[in-house]
Amino acid sequence: MLTLQLVFLLFQYLGPVAVMHPLHVSVTEIEMDEKDKRLEIMMRVFADDLELTLRQNLGQPDLDILGMTGRERDEVISLYLKDHFKIQLDGKAQKANYLGHEQDELAFVFYIETPNVKKWKSIQIQNDIIMETYADQSNLVHVTVGETVRSLRLTKDKPVDKLSFDF
Repeated sequence: MLTLQLVFLLFQYLGPVAVMHPLHVSVTEIEMDEKDKRLEIMMRVFADDLELTLRQNLGQPDLDILGMTGRERDEVISLYLKDHFKIQLDGKAQKANYLGHEQDELAFVFYIETPNVKKWKSIQIQNDIIMETYADQSNLVHVTVGETVRSLRLTKDKPVDKLSFDF
């Protein structure tokens, strides 16, 4: 959780710098809730990068994601994430349910869950959001199971990767 707090501070304090010197990064936290048998996922994405990507993806150059109602925004984001964020556990595709979002000054925070998770040893993550817009996009993924945290950096050259956990 400390890593997530540091990233929030990075977004908050580097906001003006990021406009002058673009930083194309998202951060995804995946935590295994062993009690409720689900993956709890939080994804943080720069709003302007997402808006530009959605404009191109949907062929709507005037799309104003900030001007949409929350429900309209959730619908567009949910459809986009369905194609660009996927999880497999032990080689089996998992359903990622988009729950909603929050917005701060520079970014959106998306909430996603994968329910009914059975015991697993490996997790494969595809996260190629915004990579069709920015070749230098990095999507950082932190996976927490109990006290163990493992991380990935996904890029255009490697948008899918796998982590293993020994239980």
